[in-house]
Amino acid sequence: MNTPSASLPGGTWTLGDLTVTRFGYGAMQLAGPGVMGPPADHDGALAVLREAATLGITHIDTAGAYGPRVTNQLIREALHPYPASTHIVTKVGAVRDRQGGWPPARRPEELRRAVHENLEDLGLDSLDVVNLRLGDAQGPRPGSLAEPFETLVGLQQQGLIRHLGVSNATAEQVAEAQAIAPIVCVQNMYNLARRQDDELIDDLARKGIAYVPFFPLGGFTPLQSTALSAVAARLDATPMSVALAWLLRRSPNILLIPGTSSVAHLRENVAGARISLSDEQLAELDKIG
Repeated sequence: MNTPSASLPGGTWTLGDLTVTRFGYGAMQLAGPGVMGPPADHDGALAVLREAATLGITHIDTAGAYGPRVTNQLIREALHPYPASTHIVTKVGAVRDRQGGWPPARRPEELRRAVHENLEDLGLDSLDVVNLRLGDAQGPRPGSLAEPFETLVGLQQQGLIRHLGVSNATAEQVAEAQAIAPIVCVQNMYNLARRQDDELIDDLARKGIAYVPFFPLGGFTPLQSTALSAVAARLDATPMSVALAWLLRRSPNILLIPGTSSVAHLRENVAGARISLSDEQLAELDKIG
């Protein structure tokens, strides 16, 4: 189902009937400070998106709440009309307030409005993948997702969405979503130090469902950061590069969406993820979690 790629580390994965590179790009950092407002360097933001396409990245992650609506409009300006191989994954279920918070917006009318705004801003008739964002800024929260997820299923049945996923979700919510309709991905916080989803990742891999970690270096304590830096130093690499390479080795269903607003940093991320980790180095990194 998933084949290697010579151009990007990690090869490819399929989200339903869509083939994407396991090494993707997250557009959040293209918005202004605090993910609010337009970027300071508009042309630079467009250049990053175009470089991602030039490098062969076919998985772009975004959300209408970024900006809000800024990153989607940048993606359209930079890449529309989209190559047939490019697939955009977006999120609904949260908005931005004037204080820069991320309050939930999961009532049916809010979700319908968000989907139509994504379609408008991206210049699409149908969204490739829509993740339902659950929980809050502090992480997942227990509770049924039935009403909001069924709203998205209804929009999928109308042809406005091709595939569905969930984000910031508990394992129980993932199971509940799967009982309602097929999902192609789960997007949660996960990294070397925050490995609460290990069992979920392995379960999803057996089912052919992608797992997309956000904040791949988030939540490190100084001690854990020191351990990662030690491995990176011996490899003459950056800690981020080692963390990305570890994630690619962790499981074949893990898709990466590191974000940056710099073309040079984007290239560094791609190059760094090609690092080959020995079994001994993997074992040392595994102890961090």
